[in-house]
Formats: sequence, structure tokens, C-alpha cells
Amino acid sequence: MSYEPNSPGAENFGDSTGLGDQTSKAASELKGKAQGLGRRAAERANDARRAAAGGMDTVANTLHEKADSLPGGERVSSAAHSAADALASGAQYVRDNDLQDMMQDLLEVVRNNPGPALLGAVALGFLVGRAVSRD
Repeated sequence: MSYEPNSPGAENFGDSTGLGDQTSKAASELKGKAQGLGRRAAERANDARRAAAGGMDTVANTLHEKADSLPGGERVSSAAHSAADALASGAQYVRDNDLQDMMQDLLEVVRNNPGPALLGAVALGFLVGRAVSRD
């Protein structure tokens, strides 16, 4: 009985196409696929971020245009212009910062203001719960 290295069931301990190389190749392919998925997710997040900033700008511009014709006088008009300015500023922030920067900023705000952050989280949870429970 002779030994044939490539026969079915033969162990390829010294073969360069052994299990270790196959595992390494599979890991490299998996890593490449994961990186590709990460890039696509980041692209989609950036597209959503740009769209959100554009929507905020549109609302801010509309609010500025309509502010002087709102009923309620100068106080309402001034409040509308202030809200429009805040929306425009928010749009610029969203446009200038990626998601990682925004998460860091959010964590800093929560660390510096834990009480209001907790109240905000409770309020948001309540609103989401109400929205989900309404069928």
C-alpha cells in the first residue's frame, strides 16, 4: 500500500494548502466582506445625515419665510425666527460632523448633565412606547 498525499482522507500536514492556510484565507475573505459591509453602512449613514441636514435647512427656511405672517404678533415671530436659526445651526452641525463625532458629543453632554439626560431618556421612552402601543 503506497501513500498518496492528495488522496481522499490523506492528511496534508506539510502541504501548503493545509487547513491553516484555508482557515487564514477564509478569515481574510470574511474580513474583507465585513469591511465592505462597514463601508456601505457608513455611506448609507452619511447619505441619511446629509438628507437630514437638507430637511432641517428646508424647514428652517420655510419657518423664516412664514415667521412674520404668523398670528400672535412680534413675540411669536421672534420665537419662530429663533427656532429657525436653531434648526439651521443644527443642520450645519449634522452636515459638519460624522456619526462618531456626534456620539462622542452626546456622551459628553450626558456625562456633564446626567439628570436632564435621564429625564430626556424617560420622556423619549414614553413617547416611543406610546407610538408603538397605538395600533
